[in-house]
Amino acid sequence: MAFSHEKIETNVLLLIVLTLLTVAVGGLVEIVPLYFQKSTTEPVQGLKPYNALQLAGRDIYIREGCYNCHSQMIRPMRAETLRYGPYSVAGEFVWDHPFQWGSKRTGPDLARVGGRYNDEWHRVHLINPRDLVPESNMPGYPWLAKAQVSGTTIQANMRALSRVGVPYSAEDIEQAAQAVKGKTEMEALIAYLQGLGTAIK
Repeated sequence: MAFSHEKIETNVLLLIVLTLLTVAVGGLVEIVPLYFQKSTTEPVQGLKPYNALQLAGRDIYIREGCYNCHSQMIRPMRAETLRYGPYSVAGEFVWDHPFQWGSKRTGPDLARVGGRYNDEWHRVHLINPRDLVPESNMPGYPWLAKAQVSGTTIQANMRALSRVGVPYSAEDIEQAAQAVKGKTEMEALIAYLQGLGTAIK
């Protein structure tokens, strides 16, 4: 046989090339069709892009590594939907770059946390989680209450996102700096959390 297992497994270069080829073909077959399905490329009804404050909060969420412990994807299983609410659908995340689905759950899934608690609850929880959940192993983020959101950074982010298809108007981008003026990173993060999962009732 020209290509026996022994020949492939003992030739490192050949093994690497064939592995990369297999992964590339598999990826194309699995991923490319999703770009042509409306359910994965069309936003769900009522979905709006993040406003300036929510977008700033999302950047803080990513910067602080919240995704390392919290997923944002409810699986279509009864135990999950009973605990968290309706399962996640691709149309909720069409304007997320990158999306925050994840699979790690040291803490609870946050896909439907929007509106579940009031702003004050989130504020206390972010400063010291054990004040509200004694068994929590989440670290506190008290510095977020002092740090200010940068208006120029959020405008640049909105411009970049508009280039990849997020429907921000020139007016949205122009007003972004004013919308976050005087706001703390804590307020921005809470605004982001309060918007999660609210597009689907």
